[in-house]
Amino acid sequence: MTRDCTLGEMMIAAIARTVDDGTLAFHGFGSPLVQLALHVAKRTHAPNLVLIAGATYGVNPEPPFLTPTTNDWVMDRGAPFALDIEELFDLAAAGRMGRMFLSGLQIDKWGNCNVTSLGRNRLAMKLPGGGGGCNLACDVDHITLWTTGHRSPLDAKGNRRFRLVERCDFITNLGHRAGDGRDRRALGHRGLGPQWIVTDLGLLDFDAEGHARLRAVYPDVSVDEVQENTGFELRLAETIETVAPPDRESIDLIRRLDPLRVHENEVRPDDRKRRFAA
Repeated sequence: MTRDCTLGEMMIAAIARTVDDGTLAFHGFGSPLVQLALHVAKRTHAPNLVLIAGATYGVNPEPPFLTPTTNDWVMDRGAPFALDIEELFDLAAAGRMGRMFLSGLQIDKWGNCNVTSLGRNRLAMKLPGGGGGCNLACDVDHITLWTTGHRSPLDAKGNRRFRLVERCDFITNLGHRAGDGRDRRALGHRGLGPQWIVTDLGLLDFDAEGHARLRAVYPDVSVDEVQENTGFELRLAETIETVAPPDRESIDLIRRLDPLRVHENEVRPDDRKRRFAA
């Protein structure tokens, strides 16, 4: 009998809960956590979810297991058809894409993401780039952000390199406010912007101003710890809850879909040891 679960399984379940039944969702490239979350959602509480696979654009695939890369055609197994990339962007521009998932080496307090470059006055590091996320982030109804790098350990000089920052060095994917402070609605974008941030420390949403707000923490994390690892002053929900673990059905499903434990590659080695009561 399943008695406990891992951090990765907790995050998968938390991401899955952001998916509503009947929506059309696109998971993009790269994240096994998000891929598993969508398959868990579709096979549990959201059977009418329309799932578009990230690399192949297959619609409602039923892969037998998670492969080490999203760009593997086994991930298209069972899909009745696949979209062209132009059709994917047309769906979003037409207002038919209900949710997508984004991350970044920097996520700021307004939900902007940076996957382009570090350094403001001079280039410190070139990143992979947005792959079209900048367009989709403006059009899709809702966005779930995620990161397994919220915890920011002290370096040799006693400094932290925050993943959740006051301001992104470069805005690849738009959140609730642009770099000049303008609200996304003033820019004429149809999408409603980020709704959730799921991290290795807890769960955040966004308040009426569009500012990130802590809603819940994992059982082994304190609010003070979240603040220490966040590069801006946290806003707190009226009640800080505890992130709920997945039920046993979901844990068994995750383990059946990911026998190679591919999703653990996205979790830091120290965090792979964390366990929570199921």
